[in-house]
Amino acid sequence: MTRAILAGTGALPWLLLEAGPAEVITFAGVKADLPHGVSSEEYRFEQFGRMIRKLQDRGVTEICLAGGMSRPALDPSRMDPATLALMPRLVPVLQKGDDTLLRELMAILEEAGFRIRAAHELRPDLIATADLFDWEPTKAQRADAARAREVLTALGSVDVGQGAVAARGQILGIETMQGTDEMLDFVGRTAPGSGGVFVKRSKRDQDRRVDMPAIGPATVTLAARAGLSGIELGAGSVLVLGPEAVEAAAEADNVAIWTAP
Repeated sequence: MTRAILAGTGALPWLLLEAGPAEVITFAGVKADLPHGVSSEEYRFEQFGRMIRKLQDRGVTEICLAGGMSRPALDPSRMDPATLALMPRLVPVLQKGDDTLLRELMAILEEAGFRIRAAHELRPDLIATADLFDWEPTKAQRADAARAREVLTALGSVDVGQGAVAARGQILGIETMQGTDEMLDFVGRTAPGSGGVFVKRSKRDQDRRVDMPAIGPATVTLAARAGLSGIELGAGSVLVLGPEAVEAAAEADNVAIWTAP
């Protein structure tokens, strides 16, 4: 096989396997949600350099990074020589935003001869299109969505946030390194029953080959539990992991969902 998927959490890695055969690489401490019977090879983050060499030896030419992955606590004593050699490049970007770190990792992979394939290249049918959902948001929901977009636009320039929640003009939560689930849990605990709107979209100038925002039915359910009334997705900049399942969850939980430019 000439393609490898570096798999994180969520449904995206196995959805990408439907686009064609690929080697699946997982990482210690990251629970990849792979279908039963799918084989994978696990590495520690401290073995990133060794992983690169193994994939080169096997003739892999394409790599796709897919799924959620939190930043690891690296143990220098476990690093292989190839990874140690990369640390002068990685240490400075580990102190910066996700986009900066991912760009450097992609640069390292490309220099090693791999082509980076975006998830939406392999599965363009998962992109949130302008006409994906039929919901019509209320005037209040549109106003809250606009407020959340305003904040995300401002934060995008400093590489923070793919999601925010607003209710009656107030920002209740901003997605940071903790991720969407933790942010929605925080909103539900601190502002229960707000009726607010969750906006999910790519950051400005984000490299969409990796870390493209994604939403699945579980996110809709979490938004409902947090007391939200609506979800707005950036058209063309968010992956919908199972559009029918997402819409069914929205109907079941009475959460409006729509896309916007």
